Amino acid sequence: MITATGRLHNQIIWNRLIAVVEEQAQTLMRTAFANTVREAGDLSAGVFDLRGRMLAQAVTGTPGHVNAMAASVGHFLNKFPVADMVPGDVFLTNDPWLGTGHLHDFTVVTPAFRNHKPVALCAATSHVVDIGGLGFGADGRQVFEEGLYVPIMPLAKAGVMNESLLQIVRANVRESVQVEGDLYSLAASNATGCERLATLMEEFELSTIEPLADTLIDTSEQAMLKQIRTLPVGTYRNQMRIDGYEDAVDLVAALTISDSGIDIDFTGTSSVSAYGINVPLPYTQAYASFGVRCLVGADIPNNAGSLAPIRVIAPPGTILNAPHPCAVAARHAIGQMLPDVVLGCLHQVLPQRAPAEGTSCLWNPVLYGGHGLGAATLPFTVTLFHNGGTGARPHADGLSATAFPSGVRNTPVEINEAIAPIVVWRKEYRVDSGGAGQFRGGLGQVMEIASAEQTPFSISSMFDRITYPPRGRENGQPGAEGRFYLRSGNTLRAKGRQTVPAGDRVVMEMPGGGGYGDPLKRDPENVARDVAEGFVSVQSAAEDYGVIFDSDGDIDVTATAATRASRANIDVV
Repeated sequence: MITATGRLHNQIIWNRLIAVVEEQAQTLMRTAFANTVREAGDLSAGVFDLRGRMLAQAVTGTPGHVNAMAASVGHFLNKFPVADMVPGDVFLTNDPWLGTGHLHDFTVVTPAFRNHKPVALCAATSHVVDIGGLGFGADGRQVFEEGLYVPIMPLAKAGVMNESLLQIVRANVRESVQVEGDLYSLAASNATGCERLATLMEEFELSTIEPLADTLIDTSEQAMLKQIRTLPVGTYRNQMRIDGYEDAVDLVAALTISDSGIDIDFTGTSSVSAYGINVPLPYTQAYASFGVRCLVGADIPNNAGSLAPIRVIAPPGTILNAPHPCAVAARHAIGQMLPDVVLGCLHQVLPQRAPAEGTSCLWNPVLYGGHGLGAATLPFTVTLFHNGGTGARPHADGLSATAFPSGVRNTPVEINEAIAPIVVWRKEYRVDSGGAGQFRGGLGQVMEIASAEQTPFSISSMFDRITYPPRGRENGQPGAEGRFYLRSGNTLRAKGRQTVPAGDRVVMEMPGGGGYGDPLKRDPENVARDVAEGFVSVQSAAEDYGVIFDSDGDIDVTATAATRASRANIDVV
C-alpha cells in the first residue's frame, strides 16, 4: 500500500516527468524546419518504459500523433530489442501502419541511458513538408505513389548518422534541406528528453523507472475504469455522412459501455476509397479514443494505462481500417471526424456535455510553385494549416477559426509569405458561417491567396464539409458548408491537385460549426453583439434568431418579442 508520503513523492516525480516531455516537445518546435511544426505545433513527444508503454506525453502535440505514437513504440522494440541498443542509437520510420497514418509523419525513437544501462525510451513525431511522390494530397491510388516509404531502421548508430538513409531522403524529396533538417530536429528533441530524464533520475536517486511506470499506468487505468463505471451500461449508436472523394462517406459507430471499459465498433462504415483519404487503423484508434477522453477521464493523465480501457475496432477493408497498400496521405480528412462521431454517441449518455459538430478536418492546402508548371519562379512547397469553426458547446459559443480535434494552430500569414512567393490578400472571419443556436457555432474564415509573382501555381486540397456541413445539436442549426473556388469564378474540387492560373486567386471559405440549442432562446443582447462585431448579419439576426433591429441599429424589443412568439406559436404577453 502506498502511503500519503509515497503518493506525494510520486506526484512530484510525475510533475517533473511532464516537464521533461514538454521540454522535449519545445526543443522540436524550436529546431524544426517545417512551418507546420514550429508554427502550428503538429507534433508529439513522449517518454516510454522499456516495454514500450507510454508513461507521459507533452502538453504540446496533436491527438493523432500522440495516441498513435503510443502504440508505435512497441513495433520499434520488436525489430530492435533494448538489449541491443547503445548510447547514441536513434531509430525512425514513417510507415503509416506502424506510425501515425501517412508517409509525411516521421516517428523517431531514442533509448535513454543511466549508468550505461537503458532505462527508458523517448519518442517524437513531426510532419515534414514533403516526402516526394505525388506530394501531400489525396490523389494517390496506392501508398507507393505517395512518396518515400522508410521502414523501421536506424537514423543513427552509436551517435553516427545513417548517411546512406539521408542521401536517399535528399534524392527523393522536393525540399531536401527542410526534410533532412527535420530529421535532425526529431533526434535533437529526443536527446533533450533523454538528458532531462537522466537528470530527474539522478535527483530522485532512481536506478530504474519500472516501479514508477507500473504505479503510473496502474493508477491511471484504475482511475479511468472508475469513471467509466459511473456511466450507464449499454450500446449507443451514431453515424455521420461526410463528403469523401469520389463518393460520400458514412462513418458509423456503436459505442458500448461495460464494467471493463468502452468499446467502439465502426462496423457499417463505408469501404475504402480508391484515393488517398483512407485511414490506417492506428490513426482511427487514436482519434476515436480521443473523442472518449474529451468527456470521460479528461483529468486523468493520457498514458498507456488510461488508454487501455478504450478499445477501438473497424472491419478490415473499411475506410477506417484500410490495408496496405491503400493510399493514405490525406487520412486526416476522414480520421479527424471521428471525435465528433464518438461525441454523438456520448451525448446520449452524458447530455449537456458534448458540443455540436464542427469543421473537424483541417483546411490545409499545400501550394507548389515551379514544379512542372513552366513558370520562371524558383520551385517551392509550402503547407498552410487553417480551419473553420468548432461546434457550439452546451453552455458557450463555439470557437472560431480553431482546429478541433487536432489542436494545431493556424500558420501565420507573415511566415507563409516569408518562406514562399505567395500573397494572402484576405484572411477574415466568415460572416453568418456559425450555425444558429442558443449558443452559436464558431465561425469559419475566408482566405484569398495568389502568387506574389503573378505566375501559375498548384494547390493540393484535402477539404471536407462542403456538401455535408457540420450538424447542430439539440435543435441548433448546421454550420455553413465550405466553398472552394477561383476569384475568376470557377469552382474547384474539394480534394485533389489543381492549377491556379497566372494572375488569378484561390478563395477558401471554411465551414462554420453547428449551433447548440434553439436559436430563439439566444439572448437578444448576444445577437446584437454578434451583429456589432460582424459575426452575424442583420438579415441572419432576423431570419435565424428572430431579433429585429430598428433604424438606429438598436434591438426593437416589441418586434423581436412578436417575431419570436409567432415562430414559437405562443401568445405575446
